[in-house]
Amino acid sequence: MKFHTRKWVKPQDLNPNGTLFGGRLLEWIDEEMGIYAIIQLEIPRTVTKYMSEIDFVSSAKLGDIIEIGMVVLAFGNSSITLKCSVRNKLTHKTIIEIEKIVMVSLDENGNPKSHGKTEVEYVKDRLNK
Repeated sequence: MKFHTRKWVKPQDLNPNGTLFGGRLLEWIDEEMGIYAIIQLEIPRTVTKYMSEIDFVSSAKLGDIIEIGMVVLAFGNSSITLKCSVRNKLTHKTIIEIEKIVMVSLDENGNPKSHGKTEVEYVKDRLNK
């Protein structure tokens, strides 16, 4: 699992119980999966089609630094399927697991668009060519 993004849990991210609001975490996950899929598929109109069961394993609290990680499971004709794990950066304790997230590329009319990709492409940092 590659961890791509880190987030710092701030007061505005908390629920009434004083822990990270699940909706905020799902927003962060959806955004990260979208950005990753757009970069991999090279199609800016890429949207979330499906998320499997979401397993909240533990919670995060104010001041925690969390990491959002993903792995590519498969490429479809117009889709990419990912698995996501979120963990506490310092303790490595799992916060949430999502076994399957399907992102779909769309054309200008909102119809699925073939992307032609079959494997993960690792983008080199332009500054370190």
